[in-house]
Amino acid sequence: MTGEESACEDDNGGAGRRRRRLKFAGFALAGVLVLGAGGAGWAFWQLNDNIKSVDINSALGDDRPAKLQSTQSPSASASPLPSGALNILVLGSDSRSGEENAELGGGDETSGARSDTAMVVHIDAGRTEATVVSIPRDTLVTRPSCPLESGGSTAVAHNVMFNSAYSVGGAVCAVKTVESMTDVRMDHYIEIDFSGFAKLVDALGGVTVTTDEDIDDDDSHLKLKAGTHHLDGEQALALARTRHGIGDGSDLGRIGLQQKLVKALLAQIASTDLLTDPTQLYEVADAITGSLTTDTGLDSLNELMNLGESLRSLSADATKTVMMPVAPAPYDSNRVVANEPEASELWESLK
Repeated sequence: MTGEESACEDDNGGAGRRRRRLKFAGFALAGVLVLGAGGAGWAFWQLNDNIKSVDINSALGDDRPAKLQSTQSPSASASPLPSGALNILVLGSDSRSGEENAELGGGDETSGARSDTAMVVHIDAGRTEATVVSIPRDTLVTRPSCPLESGGSTAVAHNVMFNSAYSVGGAVCAVKTVESMTDVRMDHYIEIDFSGFAKLVDALGGVTVTTDEDIDDDDSHLKLKAGTHHLDGEQALALARTRHGIGDGSDLGRIGLQQKLVKALLAQIASTDLLTDPTQLYEVADAITGSLTTDTGLDSLNELMNLGESLRSLSADATKTVMMPVAPAPYDSNRVVANEPEASELWESLK
């Protein structure tokens, strides 16, 4: 089974105004931080202090794929904004820590956390085009040996689920596993947890999503008739987690719903004039930073603002979403494996 490319479409009019805003979800949110940083100093400090980080570069050292070569022209050197190509691993995690995450389905603190959503975001040189590649969490991979924060390292494991990397070794192992399976270096890492995602949707006033079929999933506790619905944060999170009762019940159906949700968030961000409502602006920025974990290269408002500003020309029409090409695992009908050579060709195109 291979992933079909689908261009992110702007279905809500106002294209001219929307093109002046950031259009890709994670970085549209970084753009919100640009606005938030213009407020009082105490607000800036609070938002900056919210952000958690992991020093992935130090943990992994030099045994990694080569960095993307910068194509920034000498004439652009006077500009403080970077314009080189980037690859960013974006994870949505069902963190078990904290009462709010537990209430939203994260379980208890002793059961660990998983990366329920994984996307490799490739920003082309010039930062006017992007490709978002979803990696099914049910993909069987070879998980490399990963360094542990407590010392030592994990053992190499064959034919294990992709999302087990985060469970056993956190962000560092998730990055190393993605780099091992793709031979593509991840320049940055961004993670958002359950409660933060729900708070963000609520701060934006909800999202409007159209589903093609009825959804009745006892695990995510979501029941929706086919059609258009305006969802609050808890409902949107349930939609992102839904996999049973749709399609074949696999993670592939969930990825389709997540892509719909990304587009819905884009539309909501584009239609919300945060400049005229400082209270809502702060709530959105606080929701983002309060649940964000990044690598140390993005762990401050200034760095996030710099990234957001560099993506001002990235539009929805120039952003495409794809799924890593996969096929049913020959030895486990409930899992998938990378479909070759299509998967390797896709990753090669991101170098």
